[in-house]
Amino acid sequence: MSELVLLVLRIGFLVLLWFFVFGVVYSLRADLFGVRVRKMPAGEAAAAAPVQRAPQAPRPAAASVKTASRLVITSGPKVGLEVPLGTADSLSIGRSSESGLVIRDDYTSSHHARLSKRGDIWTLQDLGSTNGTFLDGERLSEKPVQIQIGTPIKVGATTFELRA
Repeated sequence: MSELVLLVLRIGFLVLLWFFVFGVVYSLRADLFGVRVRKMPAGEAAAAAPVQRAPQAPRPAAASVKTASRLVITSGPKVGLEVPLGTADSLSIGRSSESGLVIRDDYTSSHHARLSKRGDIWTLQDLGSTNGTFLDGERLSEKPVQIQIGTPIKVGATTFELRA
């Protein structure tokens, strides 16, 4: 083989090796720090449709008038924890320390879901999580859906609900 062919092969191998190194570094960074979540435009959240479910027993009329003021964990590692919602317009849920509600288990993504408030209406949006977000037993898509007070929400191994 000529020296030119060997030089081209060496440089090609070096470039291929660097692509591999950058791929590993990118993968580690995304796993450790999560991926960036884009802010949802105001028009998208306003167009959120409620989840279609099978008919259930009617809820008390007082529950539909009140607005949620706290989030209560009903099962999971942090059972009994109450998170006051106060004047917050949104609450991120996930394994990342940047989340408003940090859930550290193997079934929760870094940025798993987002609760958002528009007026007196709370919506829930799955942020492309691996294991999904469940509202009253039904898996959500990435489209925000309206949630009612007292409806169970499951993220990973943790179940919680909004309460007045």
